[in-house]
Amino acid sequence: MKTTQHGANLLQLTRLAAFNCYLVREEDGFTLVDTGLAGSANDILQAAAAHEHPIRRILLTHAHADHAGSLDALSAQMPAAEIRVSPRTAQFLAGDLSLNPDEPAAKIRGGFVRCQAQPTRLLHPGDHCGSLRIIAAPGHSPDHIAFFDERDGTLIVGDAFQTQGGVAVSGTLRWLFPFPALATWHKPTALETARQLRALNPTRLAVGHGRVLEAPAAAMDAAIHAAGG
Repeated sequence: MKTTQHGANLLQLTRLAAFNCYLVREEDGFTLVDTGLAGSANDILQAAAAHEHPIRRILLTHAHADHAGSLDALSAQMPAAEIRVSPRTAQFLAGDLSLNPDEPAAKIRGGFVRCQAQPTRLLHPGDHCGSLRIIAAPGHSPDHIAFFDERDGTLIVGDAFQTQGGVAVSGTLRWLFPFPALATWHKPTALETARQLRALNPTRLAVGHGRVLEAPAAAMDAAIHAAGG
């Protein structure tokens, strides 16, 4: 697993060249955003140990297997770490993939993981977890959220955008890396989410798949335009 530092507070952990999770430095240790594919737990723990900070909290952008696949393994090795997810992600992790009545009746796509680990706290838009503000970000999946670091403007978006194979809004097919598009639930909602994330004016864009972008405004604008926005 490759480790890349971005600014003072963000560590990008990359497995198989295209699958990212992130360690966010806080005063009491690290917050882990996403847990990667199954089998990533030991590499994540080694990365945290190499930077001499414990992992205090685990957050998930959504319950797809490439983002939540190592949740149970990490929870088993770090029973004191908090697990904080959205109510919809908690529902999906428990195996209930039903849609709410107010959600578009589109087919839910992608592989979701069912986990034994229980959330210790539920996250809602506008809540804070340390320095991170929780942002609603549905579209790629119904349960998707993002995290905005209010210290430096870093925006961790999961699969709401990708940079692997080209910068794109979730649902826009990039043939060099088509998987986020193929796993997208509702493209119009994903596009509206992309507009709302762009309105935050992030200084850094950290995605689930691909490189982290510094000063991402122009690239986000172009991706939104290409998606029909």
